[in-house]
Amino acid sequence: MNPYERFVLPRLIDVACGMGDVMARRAELVPRAQGEVLEVGIGTGLNLRYYDASKVRRIVGVDPAAQMQHLARKRAAQISIPVDMVAVGADGIDAADDSFDCIVMTFTLCSIVEPIAALTEMRRVLKPGAELLFCEHGLAADSAVQRWQHRLTPWWKPIAGGCHLNRNIPELLTQAGFVLPELSAEYIPGPRPMTYLYQGVAVKD
Repeated sequence: MNPYERFVLPRLIDVACGMGDVMARRAELVPRAQGEVLEVGIGTGLNLRYYDASKVRRIVGVDPAAQMQHLARKRAAQISIPVDMVAVGADGIDAADDSFDCIVMTFTLCSIVEPIAALTEMRRVLKPGAELLFCEHGLAADSAVQRWQHRLTPWWKPIAGGCHLNRNIPELLTQAGFVLPELSAEYIPGPRPMTYLYQGVAVKD
């Protein structure tokens, strides 16, 4: 790991993913979590403040980027819910089938190397009827913006931790065996290739 990935990138991601409109989406989605929660891509722990301690017993946070955990641990110490963090990818979750009451995934699927494998593993550990709560940026609805997303992604990935601007989030979820009882999609303020958000709920098909 080079110095940029180890020291600079975590701070840049923390700032970019902690902007006002992004945090407003987190604040809207995360309080819905309950029971034993798996947070995929816990990163620097930006979601932790929004969990409802009256509903959540424990949070297990997985993220392959161990260099992010310093900030995440500081934020975990500020809440009353027990938080366990593991530096592994979502495609290798160490848990039995049907283990979790809820999964939270925000601004994470863009940078997972094998998204279908990771989502399939999430489906495995999620209890029947339980919810995967997600908010992800991805492929825009407008063809002109899509063209820019396809052009920019090869240049964007190396400086943004492997982030893809052009992933079709609903398609990936359905390919992995989820159905989407709730789904919304719209732009938030900012450069359009980077700010088309999908938000909703996925459950096992």
